Amino acid sequence: QVQLQESGPGLVKPSQTLSLTCTVSGSSITNNENAWSWIRQPPGKDLEWMGIIYADGSPYYSPSLKSRTSISRDTTKNQFSLQLSSVTPEDTAVYYCARQNYNAPHYWGQGTQVTVSS
Repeated sequence: QVQLQESGPGLVKPSQTLSLTCTVSGSSITNNENAWSWIRQPPGKDLEWMGIIYADGSPYYSPSLKSRTSISRDTTKNQFSLQLSSVTPEDTAVYYCARQNYNAPHYWGQGTQVTVSS
C-alpha cells in the first residue's frame, strides 16, 4: 500500500522559506509510471496544485508559483521536497503531497498545516 507522509515546520515567518518533505513508502519515486506533486489548500479556499516532479527528476510548476517554488527529491530516501520562498501570510494552508498519474493526483498524504506568521 502506498503511503505518503508530509513533514516539516508548522510555523514559518514571513519572508522565510517554507520547506516540507514527503516520505513515500510502498511506491518508488523513480518508477516511470508515477509522478509526485504538491497541492495546498488555504483555509476556506479551493485546492491549489503547486507543482510536480517526474520520475526522471525534472520538475514543473504552476505558473503562478513558479518564481518561488522548487521541488526536488532524494532517491536514496525515497523522498521528495517542497521549498516555497519569500512566504507571506497568504501562503498559510494545509499542504499535501500526492502521487500523480494521468494528470491527476490519486494517492494523498494526510496533509500538514503550515502557518505563516510573525
